[in-house]
Amino acid sequence: MQYTEAIDYLYSRLPVFHRIGPKAIKPGLGNTLLLCEGLGNPHQQFTSIHVAGTNGKGSTSHMLAAIYQSAGYRVGLYTSPHLKSFTERIRLNGRPIPEEEVVRFVEQQQPLIESVEPSFFEVTVAMAFYFFARHAVDIAIIEVGLGGRLDSTNVITPIASVITNIGYDHTDILGDTLPLIAAEKAGIIKPGVPVIIGESHPETQEVFTSVSASLQAPITFADRQYLVNDLGLVDGIRQASISRGDGSGWLAQLDLLGAYQLKNLPGVFATVEQLQQQFPVTAAQQQEGLASVSLLTGLKGRFQTLGSHPRVIADTAHNQPGLEALFDTIRSIPYKTLRIIIGLVADKDRSKVLSVLPTNAVYYFCQANTPRSLSAQLLQQEARVLGRIGDVFTDVNTALAAALEQADPDDLLLITGSNYTIAELTNL
Repeated sequence: MQYTEAIDYLYSRLPVFHRIGPKAIKPGLGNTLLLCEGLGNPHQQFTSIHVAGTNGKGSTSHMLAAIYQSAGYRVGLYTSPHLKSFTERIRLNGRPIPEEEVVRFVEQQQPLIESVEPSFFEVTVAMAFYFFARHAVDIAIIEVGLGGRLDSTNVITPIASVITNIGYDHTDILGDTLPLIAAEKAGIIKPGVPVIIGESHPETQEVFTSVSASLQAPITFADRQYLVNDLGLVDGIRQASISRGDGSGWLAQLDLLGAYQLKNLPGVFATVEQLQQQFPVTAAQQQEGLASVSLLTGLKGRFQTLGSHPRVIADTAHNQPGLEALFDTIRSIPYKTLRIIIGLVADKDRSKVLSVLPTNAVYYFCQANTPRSLSAQLLQQEARVLGRIGDVFTDVNTALAAALEQADPDDLLLITGSNYTIAELTNL
């Protein structure tokens, strides 16, 4: 079996969320537990940190991985979805799982897969756990796919549970109020395992407090312990001052340039502090990791600069809170004209997303090559009703080419709206 055949097998045989949306989800942990049992229960053979949240969970996972890599630990990292290659989902010290390991897993476990009939995501999770156990990682950072309580990753018992924030996304699956969504995310909290909440919110605080108390899980609201002050971009690096309630403080540098990333820092700092006895990290190692996240872990698509004169930025923000945070950063950047290349998926509440988009931008509407994509023509029509005007293009690269042709050197081009749109960029 070749790598392409192994991937085709996974995609063709198993329900895949990024192709058919919520219909691909198989609720419950039963399939994942059956897969893990057939693999010798690898999820019980390594130490882990579990990360959930509406936005920022991927970036937080990469930050934690970069810090522990800088401290010399052997670090596994599981995130989803991928942008360019399936192998991006499973990393060891920043390097994607080798293609031959994917092939070997599919070849050897094909009878198990066909007996369980899991989803694509369930198999991917099992593959990641098997890979981390085989390679004896010191610690694995595991990002939740969707929600938390019924997510396939929730079979692990971590040494810390991290919940970055709560916002409106996947409301058809997780609930249409912040407390309901928080309850699903709180499903990753385990008995006696410390839980770190990155951003406190009056509507969700009681949910987390109640669940952690019932499970005797020590809880930390990180944004009450760490105050982060944005100092802007200096020599292409995001600078921030950090202060603690005890009066101590320091400067931090972050190579993830979006100002919204600073909201993730309290949760990262609180997690590292919580685990200092088991996994010591010096202040210098912590700073080194944060300043080199993209280099150490291969994170892409987070306020990533793809060109200059005009400046071109790609960002995977795809829901209302994510886009609000993105445009907070955009407003801090000088430009002549803002040109936005955007494509969305069809199975989300688009009215909230479209309402966040600025009216004073030039739009280029496109769609990704996936069944979940919203028609670019329909997106254009819905946006026009709200005063967002632009032309339709067959794909993101055609749209970007048109924007570049029309742009002045001091314009700003932003590509956003969907992971799948960003993934199809040829120069990412």
